[in-house]
Amino acid sequence: MHIENRPLKFSTITHHASVTQCLGSVGGNVWYLGVAKPFLVDDYEVKDDTGGNNEIVQSRCGHFYVPPAVESVRAFRVEGSKFLKLNRGTWHAGPLFKADTIDSYNLELSNTNVVDHTTHNFKRENGVAFLIND
Repeated sequence: MHIENRPLKFSTITHHASVTQCLGSVGGNVWYLGVAKPFLVDDYEVKDDTGGNNEIVQSRCGHFYVPPAVESVRAFRVEGSKFLKLNRGTWHAGPLFKADTIDSYNLELSNTNVVDHTTHNFKRENGVAFLIND
């Protein structure tokens, strides 16, 4: 992927409930990734939820999940020739970078962003945005 203008800030974060994903930089450029742990909910857990958990949301893709908490978000600086594997359901924002452009690898299914793409908007839902200071 050739990516342009992805400064070190984000207010949305995405997950893919059905697949893992691998991200890496072409040429070992420095980049950043915001992440939060996955919290996918099985259908039987939703049906058996007698505690009235209002946090459980159904994605437009059909699966159930609990949105990421603001305090659970972490940002990582990645440099060199490394790939990061994101487990199924891992919330992620990036690659983010200081340069004007970056070339990177994104290993996922060809239609993942169409059929398995769920986004949480921290600005709208929580009134916050994240800025990575480096």
